[in-house]
Amino acid sequence: MRRLGALYGGSSAHHRGLHEPKYARWLSRIIYLPELAGSDLSDLDGVLVPERLHRRLLERSRGQLAEVLERGATVVLFGDQSVYGACPDGWLPGVAWEHRPTNFWWWLDPEAHSGIVAARPEHSLFRRISLADATWHHHGVFRPPPGADTVIATTDGAAVLYVDRVSSPGTLVVCSLDPLSHYGSYFMPATERFLDGFLPWLAEDLAEGP
Repeated sequence: MRRLGALYGGSSAHHRGLHEPKYARWLSRIIYLPELAGSDLSDLDGVLVPERLHRRLLERSRGQLAEVLERGATVVLFGDQSVYGACPDGWLPGVAWEHRPTNFWWWLDPEAHSGIVAARPEHSLFRRISLADATWHHHGVFRPPPGADTVIATTDGAAVLYVDRVSSPGTLVVCSLDPLSHYGSYFMPATERFLDGFLPWLAEDLAEGP
């Protein structure tokens, strides 16, 4: 199993999610975000960056995350990445964010469609989850670089979750979903099913390739 670390910003929702025993078993370390700058990440095969962390603290340490990628390891980003466009030298390689309004209540209409599809139904992630497990709402989309692998997309082809092995020596998994915040807030059952499959995929399957 790969050694994974997760950043923790201090919120109660993230505390619940990261310390839940069935999820904590996949994590070797939990790193408190204000202490990230002084932390050595060289023992980790991957770093999970949850949604809704303190943006300036995270931006300050983006060089450390870039180093994780440069040595061939994995970085996972959840949630809205719009703020990082303000970084003059970029956020992380290949991350191109596009804001779109979030429809939180689409599911109240029995005829509604979430707007997302499985772009690669044969991808290894879908051995662990179904599209329904990744369907609640999303916070914008991405325009992945050429050669990246879009796994979940909107109906117009923009990426909701993609895997990038071309922009750096490492693997960058970028996803505009926000599962830890909802699971930790006891809201949105699909997020639990998503995490039940995503974390073992990250720890055991991702290194195998697509």
